[in-house]
Amino acid sequence: MKLLRSFCAGLLAISAAALAPQALAAPAYKSEYKLSIVVGTSFPWGQGATIWSDLVRERTAGRINIKIYPGTSLVQGDQTREFTAIRQGVIDMAVGSTINWSPQVRALNLFSMPFLMPDYAAVDALTQGEVGKQIFGLIEKAGVVPLAWGENGYRQLSNAKHEIRKPEDLKGLKLRVVGSPLYIDTFTALGANPTQMSWADAQPALASGAVDGQENPVSIYNGSKLYSVGQKYLTLWNYVNDPLVFVVNRDVWNSWTPEDQAIVRQAAIDAGQQEIAIARKGMSGADRSLLEGIQANGVTITELTPAEHDAFVAATKSVYDKWKKQIGESLVDEAEKAIAARKR
Repeated sequence: MKLLRSFCAGLLAISAAALAPQALAAPAYKSEYKLSIVVGTSFPWGQGATIWSDLVRERTAGRINIKIYPGTSLVQGDQTREFTAIRQGVIDMAVGSTINWSPQVRALNLFSMPFLMPDYAAVDALTQGEVGKQIFGLIEKAGVVPLAWGENGYRQLSNAKHEIRKPEDLKGLKLRVVGSPLYIDTFTALGANPTQMSWADAQPALASGAVDGQENPVSIYNGSKLYSVGQKYLTLWNYVNDPLVFVVNRDVWNSWTPEDQAIVRQAAIDAGQQEIAIARKGMSGADRSLLEGIQANGVTITELTPAEHDAFVAATKSVYDKWKKQIGESLVDEAEKAIAARKR
């Protein structure tokens, strides 16, 4: 009996020793993962985050539970700090703007090159092609895992003073812009007075008249009811588009099983596709319902003629040439070729 007990004890010890490394390697899932976005969940951007969160919770049977933190509240509203906070683990996941993350990943400035992308087909040629893959590689190299593309949309120009049809109309206007040197350069070249501030600070500044105008996608303009704070002139000039990126902190990503990683990635891709469709709805073609709703609030919507558009392109060419060198001429060249070869 003693011999049998010793043998059994030995077997148990061996089993425990064999299992110990597995136990140590088992992923420690959090009860909740923090997902950051700049805007509220009612905007297309926020809807994309909600769709992603819901799909992940459903497809993992609740193993991965995500809570959305709007207004970049995890970094006190400073959207330019968001990428660093993801890398450091303060934020677990995000659906973020290429503009806001461009200080940390210079290649993301590509999408803010003035008048690079004339239409949605041009945007898709970049994000869904080789350029998009290269940029994802650079984001991952910077310490964050990118999974899918979304879209905030083409950024349009609004102001409280007058209609804008030519570069001269911008002279002296104080305009809120995001915290990017490229945006400062662009609006300075157009004769405006660009002022950097967070979106949280921008809305009261517009209401008080501290700034004359701003640039943002129409969905943000409409969802924030900027027409109610005097922004009665809206120019559609499609000067840049703002793709979004669905990402996860690297340590969080590595803590999940390969099966759950695959689920989260596919959920991001599915959510991104749905979000892009939402962001583009009501803006062009037969469906102009979003623009019509804005006009109903007494807003003058200005759509540039080709000649008027070309005048803005010419006025910002020096900015384009300067930033092409800073971003990397080879990447910009590849983007230009992809756009030229796009299917419209």
